[in-house]
Amino acid sequence: MQLVVARIGRAHGIKGEVTVEVRTDEPELRLGPGAVLLTDPASAGPLTIESGKVHSGKLLLRFEGVRDRNAAEALRNTLLIAEIDPEELPEEEDEYYDHQLMDLDVVLADGTEIGRITEISHLPSQDLFIVERPDGTELMIPFVSEIVTEIDLEEQRAVIDPPPGLIDDRAEIVSSRDAEQGDDA
Repeated sequence: MQLVVARIGRAHGIKGEVTVEVRTDEPELRLGPGAVLLTDPASAGPLTIESGKVHSGKLLLRFEGVRDRNAAEALRNTLLIAEIDPEELPEEEDEYYDHQLMDLDVVLADGTEIGRITEISHLPSQDLFIVERPDGTELMIPFVSEIVTEIDLEEQRAVIDPPPGLIDDRAEIVSSRDAEQGDDA
């Protein structure tokens, strides 16, 4: 099984180092010296990590055979992919690998279909689900416990309880429900 563990950013300095956007909770295990990583695009790799260090809060890596700024810059936006044991699962109960979440159906607690997870965006503050709706439009759903209330891998679904306005027609549903309750009073 393959797991995206990082994305290469810009070159750093003139000796072939690159910044990386870490996409794993275990960078010391997945991005240590000697690690051999597949790449996307495949033509850029495989890459073997020669050394790594943290500089000004960013992880810098140097790969074997990448000796100058031009070679490092050519790797920009390349995804680094680790091969992992399919039986290996995250240690925490509420942790998931991206591949486990991809293509999950996104539904409200009442079963209303919202869409399907097509991408997971890893931002510094939180992760976002990119959800494709049945009409082809996309939504961004923050992957936080207040909004994503349940991940059911057996049923292949993510249950959400979005605040009003997160899902455009959700605000209309809430407004119409409030109006109905007001009529009953």
